[in-house]
Amino acid sequence: MTAIETFFSSPLAALSRGNLMLHDPLWLLVLLVLPAIIWLRGHRAMSVLLVPFAAAWHRPTLANLSRWPAGLACVGLALLVSALARPQRVEDKREVHSQGYDIMLSIDLSGSMLAEDYEQGGERINRLQAIKPVIQAFINKRSNDRIGIVVFSGRAYTLAPLTFDHDWLARQTERLKIGLIEDGTAIGDGLGVALTRLEQAKHDSGGRRQGAFVVLLTDGSNNRGALSPQQATDIAKSRGIPVYTIGAGRDGVVPFPVFDEKGNKIGLRRVTSDLDETAIRQIASETGGQFFRAFDTGTIESAFKAIDRAQKIEFKAKSYLLTTELFHWLAIPGAVLLLLAGLLARPLWYNRTRPLAASAP
Repeated sequence: MTAIETFFSSPLAALSRGNLMLHDPLWLLVLLVLPAIIWLRGHRAMSVLLVPFAAAWHRPTLANLSRWPAGLACVGLALLVSALARPQRVEDKREVHSQGYDIMLSIDLSGSMLAEDYEQGGERINRLQAIKPVIQAFINKRSNDRIGIVVFSGRAYTLAPLTFDHDWLARQTERLKIGLIEDGTAIGDGLGVALTRLEQAKHDSGGRRQGAFVVLLTDGSNNRGALSPQQATDIAKSRGIPVYTIGAGRDGVVPFPVFDEKGNKIGLRRVTSDLDETAIRQIASETGGQFFRAFDTGTIESAFKAIDRAQKIEFKAKSYLLTTELFHWLAIPGAVLLLLAGLLARPLWYNRTRPLAASAP
């Protein structure tokens, strides 16, 4: 395909994929003025610069070539005025249906998450290091879902509200680390804040929240917070929000790192894992969710895969009106034609002024 064919085929292809509209159609009224200017130009005795290069075309004694600047200038102006009207290609706006959920991840950042009872590549890693990549993979696979993150330890905070921007959400997940919040395990508060975030994005049916659930990941038993796990469970039940719970870490005695005053790891000690499995099983059971026990990185991934298969509801998704600007396909040729008209008119000006220059003393 030649360059000329490419130039003209691009706007035609654009128009064929959508509807043409003018953003500022009032500019087209200027096109009605151009014929009047041309008519006046032919009936005036004196040269008046009404449009570019008009003085070069009004004389009837000029050769036929003198009509080219006038014609090119008129076409160029018409194209520029049409460009100012901003023609656009608009894609059809249709109401589409999609499937997805609003999901809040409630993640435990208590000090016990430092326990190194997971392995990766033959090396010990702590519980937070084990769950981070699985959470990120879970986020990346659910492109149709809005996902938010709540973190809790002694208190609960919103790290990220519900969002479709999963790239940004994955970056927030990378920032997770133990020690961001005062220590403790406020499971009830962590669940309560997650439920509050879902309440701010309502999709109700019969007074019950539709298309939403919470994933609660913890490795301990509740020992802090204003809200008990049972109170948070009752709130979830009343709103019809399932809670999927994941118990992280192994049972019994587990290795725990020892740090010096500067925060450098200097060894390991043995501590007892204190997961209250009964309590978080009950949260899942009473809310219609499911409980998973993540003994290793493989079972963590299996838990998130099982949650990923949770039944979705269909809802009407917002469609966005996409427009493509086409003004440059008119503005560029218009400017070129005006420039060409000026170049063709220049010799005529020169010939008219030359006798005057010769008669000068």
